[in-house]
Amino acid sequence: MSEAATPLGTASPGLLASLDPLLREWLPRQRWFAGKGRPVTGFSPVAATELLPADARLGLYHLIVRAHQPLVPVPGAPPHPGDCYQLLIGVREALPPRLAPALIGHVTRGPLAGHTVYDALYDARPAEVLLEALRTRDRIGPLRFERDRRQEIRSGLVPRLMTAEQSNSSVVYGDTFILKLLRRIVPGDNPDLELPLALAREGCPRVPAPTAWMAAHLDGRPWILGVLQPYVQGAADGWELALRELAKGEDFTAEARALGRATAEVHTALARALPTVTLGHSALGRLVDGMLARLEEAVHAVPVLRPYAPGLRSAFTALGDLAAEGRTWTAQRVHGDLHLGQCLRSPDGEWSLIDFEGEPARPLAERRMPQPPVRDIAGMLRSFDYAAHSAATPVPGWAETCRAAYCTGYAEVAGRDPRTDPVLLRAYETDKAVYEVVYEARHRPGWLPVPLSAVRRLAVADPARSA
Repeated sequence: MSEAATPLGTASPGLLASLDPLLREWLPRQRWFAGKGRPVTGFSPVAATELLPADARLGLYHLIVRAHQPLVPVPGAPPHPGDCYQLLIGVREALPPRLAPALIGHVTRGPLAGHTVYDALYDARPAEVLLEALRTRDRIGPLRFERDRRQEIRSGLVPRLMTAEQSNSSVVYGDTFILKLLRRIVPGDNPDLELPLALAREGCPRVPAPTAWMAAHLDGRPWILGVLQPYVQGAADGWELALRELAKGEDFTAEARALGRATAEVHTALARALPTVTLGHSALGRLVDGMLARLEEAVHAVPVLRPYAPGLRSAFTALGDLAAEGRTWTAQRVHGDLHLGQCLRSPDGEWSLIDFEGEPARPLAERRMPQPPVRDIAGMLRSFDYAAHSAATPVPGWAETCRAAYCTGYAEVAGRDPRTDPVLLRAYETDKAVYEVVYEARHRPGWLPVPLSAVRRLAVADPARSA
């Protein structure tokens, strides 16, 4: 299906035009919208599918739209075509009070004139439609619903939308399954499905095996839209658990060490399941060039970084110097965005890793590239730092002891301690901190001091002490 020439599945061609003025106001307010700070100037349809007819009491449309926004041109870079988003649009004549938080607006023209439209994931019936389609492996227009036939999906599970801040949307079904709907989507094999499937084939117990998934097939390519996995009932989110322990002044080193072991188990299974590569001089040169380019873009976007730029640059050039001397590293598929919030501890004390999408702001091809495992380790070390700075009452040395325990636990399984490769670790932690500065400056300015404190440390760090 082409954006320019093909009719919009089973939906009316005038649907998006009638929704356009409402979506321009509503979309930028969503937590998962990537283009904050720039107005939406219009939309291009990628696909639109009617899941429930709008002439009934409740209508439901599945939309994939490309949002157009003015961009500051980057010299040498191709024009950005705009980000694509997955929307589930509910249609009612009037919205009941319980759905008030889901309101998008009232349609005044086009095929839905006189109706109210809203984010359908807040509503039980549309969420039930998705689960039933997954259970029956349905085909609706370009949408394909698949499942692991070895796993049973019972009908009648009561859905509820998780309202915690996320870069996507999640619906829990009867404390049995959780469906993660990707909001900002791209064509291709998304690692959020690809990697858990590979780990399931390896029998890795640290990652819930996908039960079902949904995709759109357009122009001969899959667009992964959502993944259904078992819901770990009673599990504690690693971020929330760390903050609770901090608030009580409790030691977290045992959990950090166990989490390091779990991370190493996942890395070991991924290295068995998928190819590994050796990063030599040219590959490391491209990696370092990417880090340097991101730093320059960050300094331009967030001027407060400027005084630290020379020191931060040295973290990357030191890695390039080792590569020039002939040093090589092994790269493999990794989580790509690992932090405490991507980890769950079950009631029996076992840790699981979730959300393998990687950093959504980075291109899919980059997120699927093999990377040194220290990429994930650096992300977790930064997360301990975030937790320590988020505590109402600071606990001196908390982050440092957790970082050390995590690396120790990792070494117990992997057979190598990431602290024994300090230049590589400093480079990746610096790259992550620079990313965090840009993110916080754009989305959560009140959090900016957290990554800036790491920037100050990393800009003058002795690599032998950076872990």
